[in-house]
Amino acid sequence: MTVLRSIGLFVLAALAEIGGAWLVWQGVREHRGLLFVGAGVLALGAYGFVATLQPDPHFGRILAAYGGIFVAGSLVWGMVVDRFRPDRYDLIGAVLCLVGVAVIMYAPRGA
Repeated sequence: MTVLRSIGLFVLAALAEIGGAWLVWQGVREHRGLLFVGAGVLALGAYGFVATLQPDPHFGRILAAYGGIFVAGSLVWGMVVDRFRPDRYDLIGAVLCLVGVAVIMYAPRGA
């Protein structure tokens, strides 16, 4: 159950951070205005809080593992929202990142 909770929190964190960054991008780069930028800043702040809910107590481990989630999640976001088509190297890189997440977060460790 702890692994499922952790994965759910990583997904929620990815939605908040990637969505927040996308909103800021839309507000600034696509000239959609301050409402988009403000919503993005709030979402990015929410990401920071979600990360604290991970069951592992080590900040460095959580953020390192989240980096892999961010890589894969960004590609998925791009595919769904911006109709981005990743190539095989994007996909290979994302899989390698997710394997890294699994090793960092869920490998058995001694007490």
